[in-house]
Amino acid sequence: MTEHAPVELEEDLYCIGCGAKIQTTDPVKPGYTPMSALKKGLETNELYCQRCFRLRHYNEIVPVGLTDDDFLRLLSQIRDADALIVYVMDIFDFNGSLIPGLHRFVGNNPILLVGNKEDILPSSIRRSKLKDWLRQRANEAGIKPVDVALVSAKTNQSVDSLLKQIDKYRKGRDVYIVGVTNVGKSTLINQIIRQNTGRKDLITTSRFPGTTLDRIEIPLDDDHVLVDTPGIIHAEQMAHYLNGNDLKIVSPQKQIKPKVYQLNEAQTLFFGGVARFDYLSGEKHGFTVYVENNLYVHRTKLENAEHLYETQLGQLLTPPSSEADIADFPPLVRHEFKTTRKSDLVIEGLGWITLPADVTVAGWAPKGVDVILRNSMI
Repeated sequence: MTEHAPVELEEDLYCIGCGAKIQTTDPVKPGYTPMSALKKGLETNELYCQRCFRLRHYNEIVPVGLTDDDFLRLLSQIRDADALIVYVMDIFDFNGSLIPGLHRFVGNNPILLVGNKEDILPSSIRRSKLKDWLRQRANEAGIKPVDVALVSAKTNQSVDSLLKQIDKYRKGRDVYIVGVTNVGKSTLINQIIRQNTGRKDLITTSRFPGTTLDRIEIPLDDDHVLVDTPGIIHAEQMAHYLNGNDLKIVSPQKQIKPKVYQLNEAQTLFFGGVARFDYLSGEKHGFTVYVENNLYVHRTKLENAEHLYETQLGQLLTPPSSEADIADFPPLVRHEFKTTRKSDLVIEGLGWITLPADVTVAGWAPKGVDVILRNSMI
């Protein structure tokens, strides 16, 4: 028998990393597992598909044929459930964490809003104010959470408090955990599993978008389940345009150290080669930048910016760093704003710059990545 010959499995088996149904037939479809790996997984009781195995051991992403319609079909099951919806968002990338039309998926089910990656934000930000800010932004998006929780799944910070809130609001029902890709949802669920069972890193986690392919059910202690749903993929996320090493430089790994840049009008800041900020008009001001600490920020005159980017992308201005990534990197698109109050210019997936009132600026991001102006978080 060849490795890829069809094999009839006696029972349905599912990858414990991403939830996909195991199959040994088609290497490009979800759940593919070579027969040798299937046998080993059954022996050890830790059955991973080939994609999750490579993610766990080599941080290597393997594309699969799953469409946006597949994700929406899986999420639509939530509407008919009687459950608490735990909506996980990335505090650092709130707008990039929004699920468009979430109300259509949750029906009348209550929503507990969870702001993840709290450890990344400076400790000077009052947590009570941050919760209020998250609730206000959620309300603007049509989401009315019953409560707001702040956690750091990566460091296990406040996960025990979240579990108490989940128990309080679920009232004996199932729990559905939803979120877009890259918000740390699977990491959070791994922490929950570890606290309940002692097992570590059961679900596949990665910096890459879209690692959970189907719903994963985790038993609770009263015959109900906690369901990990697939992450909705936002095509606009910065993560889609960078490789794993470059993504490390763009995605904050530790608590951000804000940097203040005193700028005159007609000055530009480059954030590696992935984004750009132009100060177009206004008095001399300090602009506070919140991005990953290791991302190189380069200041220049606005009149030199175009030439600098053309000649230094991949050299002085990185990431992107490899020739292949530079060739595939989308052009930067300009978004102009004039402030009337203290505001944040947000480049989704990268960070933000806090602006004073009465200035005109432009933010540049890869084509498809949103740049927005919001009320200042701080």
